[in-house]
Amino acid sequence: MIAIIGGSGLSQLSNLDITRREVVRTPYGEPSGALQFGHLCDQRTVFIARHGYGHTIPPHAVNYRANLWALKQAGAEAIISVASVGGIAEHLGPGTVLIPDQIIDYTWGRKATFFDGGDSPVVHVDFTEPYNPELRQRLLAAAKRSGEEVVDGGTYAATQGPRLESAAEVNRLERDGAHVVGMTGMPEAVLARELETPYAAILLVSNHAAGRGLSAHGIQMEAIEVTLKQAMGRVHRLLQSFCSSCT
Repeated sequence: MIAIIGGSGLSQLSNLDITRREVVRTPYGEPSGALQFGHLCDQRTVFIARHGYGHTIPPHAVNYRANLWALKQAGAEAIISVASVGGIAEHLGPGTVLIPDQIIDYTWGRKATFFDGGDSPVVHVDFTEPYNPELRQRLLAAAKRSGEEVVDGGTYAATQGPRLESAAEVNRLERDGAHVVGMTGMPEAVLARELETPYAAILLVSNHAAGRGLSAHGIQMEAIEVTLKQAMGRVHRLLQSFCSSCT
C-alpha cells in the first residue's frame, strides 16, 4: 500500500477512489485527520492531509510523529509527501515540480524522533540520503511516462514557519546550498527513516522565495493560490502515473 501526505493545495486527493475513512489513535497523539483509504489506478492507497482537511494546522504544530506512525500502522510500504515550496534557485520558478534529493533542517522545538529516551536505547539513523533513491527514481519514471516535466534533484531548506522568510534569510539559505524553501520537510523525512519506510517528496514551487523574482519586494499571496490551483493537476497526473506502475 502507498501512502500519500498532502500539503498546501492538496488537502484532498480528487482521483482517489475512497472506500473508507478511519480515525486512528497513536502512542504519540492524534494525527492531522482521518486516514482515507482507497485505490488510485487500482493501487491500494492511504491519504492524509498534513494540515488537516480545513488547512487549520500550521507547519510547526503538525503532529508529524502521529501522522507517520498512523500511516506505518495502516500498512504503508512507501510514503510520498506532496508540499508547496518557494523557489530560491533562479531556474525554479512558480509552477516547477521538483523531486528533491537532499534536505537541510532549520526547524526547532519539533518532536523529531521516536527514540526520545526512557527505557529505549539511543538510535542514530543514517540520513546521508534523506529521500529513498529507489522511490525517487520511480517518481521520475512516472513523470516521464505521464509527460510531466519535473526537475531531478535539489536541496530543500526546511524552516520553522509559520511566517515566511526574510530576503536576508533566503540569501543565507542559498549560501548554504538550498534550492527551495518550505516548512514541512522535517521531521517528516527522518521519522519515515526511523520507521524504515521508503519516503520521497514531490515539491511544487508556488512562488519565488523572498527577495527573488516576482517576490523581490514582497510575496503575493493571491498569486500563490492561483499557481497551486493551476499546477496541482500535474501532481495528480504524476501520482496517477506512479500508482498505475505499481499494480
